[in-house]
Amino acid sequence: MHTFKPGGIHPPQSKITAGKPIIDVELPYSVVVTFSQHIGASAVCQVKKGDHVNRGDVVARASGFVSANVHTPISGTVVKIDSAKSAYGLPAETVTIEASEEDHQSDLSTIASAQPVRTIEEALALPPQEIVSIIDAAGIVGLGGAAFPTKVKLTPPAGSVAQVLIINGAECEPYLTNDDALMRSNAIEIVEGILILMKAAKVDRTIVGIEDNKPEAIAAMRAAVAATKVADNVEIMPLKTKYPQGGEKQLIEATIGKEVQAGKLPISVGAVVQNVATAFAVYQAVIMGEPLMSRVITVTGPSVQHPGNYRVALGTNMRAIVELAGGFPADTGKIVLGGPMMGRAVVSIDAPTVKGVSGILMLPESESHRGKVQPCIRCAKCVEACPMGLEPYLLSTLSRLNEIQRAKSLGVMNCIECGSCSYVCPSWRPILDYIRLGKRSIKLTSQ
Repeated sequence: MHTFKPGGIHPPQSKITAGKPIIDVELPYSVVVTFSQHIGASAVCQVKKGDHVNRGDVVARASGFVSANVHTPISGTVVKIDSAKSAYGLPAETVTIEASEEDHQSDLSTIASAQPVRTIEEALALPPQEIVSIIDAAGIVGLGGAAFPTKVKLTPPAGSVAQVLIINGAECEPYLTNDDALMRSNAIEIVEGILILMKAAKVDRTIVGIEDNKPEAIAAMRAAVAATKVADNVEIMPLKTKYPQGGEKQLIEATIGKEVQAGKLPISVGAVVQNVATAFAVYQAVIMGEPLMSRVITVTGPSVQHPGNYRVALGTNMRAIVELAGGFPADTGKIVLGGPMMGRAVVSIDAPTVKGVSGILMLPESESHRGKVQPCIRCAKCVEACPMGLEPYLLSTLSRLNEIQRAKSLGVMNCIECGSCSYVCPSWRPILDYIRLGKRSIKLTSQ
């Protein structure tokens, strides 16, 4: 079975929402759209208070190459432009848009009557640069969590040539099933998005990596490939279920057997990596003419009353989404955006959804606390688990002691922050926490 080495772990999958269909949440009457929903420079506001905007309008424009446009998912009036707190308690520039009943009904009618703006044949006849321009205008970013602007990956540095497109359908994080649900329900659209991405990246080969704990998704994607008659160009590759199989470098090794050297990008081995949800967003933009205005979010947890995969408009208040899932369980001790391994605990759930939010995980109190930190026993479990071949215990200690240059020389910046080291540590040591601090110190000193 295809996988990566070294390292990796096998945490409980906890795929509570596996097999649950996507629930399309009706458009809200009010959204708070965040200007920075991507890695890179924040988008710049393009509206003012009192303006009327239509669904799909740009409300904040990309301010640089590594940046992305932001659109409104509803028609309405701009009632506020200010700095609000994100779910993590950090300041975020936002615009609040409120819809009248007329606006709301108009949007629902528009959605119900949506028609393609071009066929797949017409899309594939477009020049690669025009496709990239459409993707850029649509504000599409990586929807696996990193939110890296898609146009950047499709514009490789001079001298670099893409040879293969790798589609990430691994979804190795415990609890999350949004990609699984999307592959089951929208496989044809994803495959057409893949074909468009292939044209944009100028490659004639694609591998879709899906962990083997998603047999229905694998079957759906294979059927879609057969239906579009591109079996020779798009391979659906089952992968061993192992965390972090969906890490970019790990996925490249698992699918094409090449290692991306430290400090290098996937394009250095001829690979361009995109998430399955990103491929669907590309279909929406190029075929349907819709910018990125919504995404599927897994709302889950051991005690959640109605866990599920919800497609929601970006800018929807997350508390409203939680209420759809039955509200907060009485035993909730921690709320995490994303999965339990790489996700981050929130300060407040009264915040808008953004492009990078793949899940809302409500963990019970019994699962929300680490054990008491004990001395390192030199067991090397963290070394065995590290998928990057690092020495996490040492990098963590050096970062804690502020020996930043030594940590840097030993490869701390190569850490992908998967959390495998902390997960396997029998002494409950906050290994990744200190590594993150070390990486942050290095970034600050290099600015």
